Amino acid sequence: MKTLLKNAKTNQFLIDGSVDKEIIVDVLISNQKIEKISEDKIEDSGAKIIDAKNYYLTPGLCDPQVHFREPGMEYKEDIESGSRAAVKGGFTTVISMPNTSPTADNFETVSFMRNKSKEIGICRVLPTGAVTMGLKGMELAPFSDLKKAGAIALTDDGKGVQSDEIFFKAMEMAAKLNLPILDHSEDESLSLGGAIHKGEISKKYDLAGIDSDSESAHVKRGCDFSEKTNCHYHVLHISTKKSIDYVREAKKRGIRVTAEVSPHHLLLCDEDIPEREEGMLNPNWKMNPPLRSKEDRAECVKALLDGTIDAIATDHAPHAPNEKEKHISDAPFGIIGLETAFPLIYTNFVKTKKLSFIKCIDLMSKNAGALFGLEMGRLEPGAMADLCLFDLENEFKVNTEFFASKSKNSPFIGQRLFGETKLTLFEGNIVYNNL
Repeated sequence: MKTLLKNAKTNQFLIDGSVDKEIIVDVLISNQKIEKISEDKIEDSGAKIIDAKNYYLTPGLCDPQVHFREPGMEYKEDIESGSRAAVKGGFTTVISMPNTSPTADNFETVSFMRNKSKEIGICRVLPTGAVTMGLKGMELAPFSDLKKAGAIALTDDGKGVQSDEIFFKAMEMAAKLNLPILDHSEDESLSLGGAIHKGEISKKYDLAGIDSDSESAHVKRGCDFSEKTNCHYHVLHISTKKSIDYVREAKKRGIRVTAEVSPHHLLLCDEDIPEREEGMLNPNWKMNPPLRSKEDRAECVKALLDGTIDAIATDHAPHAPNEKEKHISDAPFGIIGLETAFPLIYTNFVKTKKLSFIKCIDLMSKNAGALFGLEMGRLEPGAMADLCLFDLENEFKVNTEFFASKSKNSPFIGQRLFGETKLTLFEGNIVYNNL
């Protein structure tokens, strides 16, 4: 079955990398791929026609960090519901973290995650494998087996690897297998079980605070080890000025270091956390790393705009409502983000002309995929037909009914945004339709 998109807005640069120019195109899709894209009208009597007038066509987005909770915690999210949240947000490829139950530290669990995604067929869910067994930081997982099972990177995301010796050995082994190490950078001797960023807000509410040096200490370690091992070291959800400085310096020295930032660390700081009730902060604003200081947030924005940041990642982390109803000290870390990521970046950075549309798409597609050796992010003939149509003109409101995720733990409920997904195609098939 062929599909023909008619009258879609897009940018010439997204097709051939030539010029930054908005154009109107028709796109013919056949055998899962883009057969033809042209400013001239395309006619094909056998194709299903979709009128894309007034909507903006982009390549499918890629999220470098999601938590789909399956196996073991399907009450929060499963691979199918997570995939539905992804395509509602315009994501056709996501990289899933290994902090499942059982942990993805073995061939069987990684294989299950990869195969379950293929069976569902809504979007491309690529699993990572754990660095250490059970994410306990003591014994390295069998990296070769994990790669054979389909893991495209290694990480203990959710916990930082505390032992320098173990982490160095991991990077040595990962380099030999050409697998990136994705680092949840957290020195627990400095974070000390805190709930929010260590600062004036944690003092005001008498909460244990997470020192920003808990992140930067491990980022410095990772950059140093990357230089010694030539392992691709990737900083997950970077959030502090000092961490950014270490990454920026490492890149200047030609070290294989990359970094991602999440929308919430670009848009929010600890001073923004509202009270759920008098004297008690809202746990839907609790994540790890936490919302940092106003100054750290500004540095994250600066790093995004100057190219230090390589990609935008949601760190989509669903939790059941009863878990997030606990006191902020006891509630789990994490917020959902797949459905709101593109609208947040578009509304706050592209629409305000701080960031070009092309740069936005590259951060959320081409560059994000390149972290894992994935070719994506262009609309050229012959490319896989992972495509999205976004409504950039009309405002919409985020409410609890908006989410396709099983969970609703978002600090962005109530916001009015631009950039709602209208259509998502995965490998040429319509997997989300809101036209």
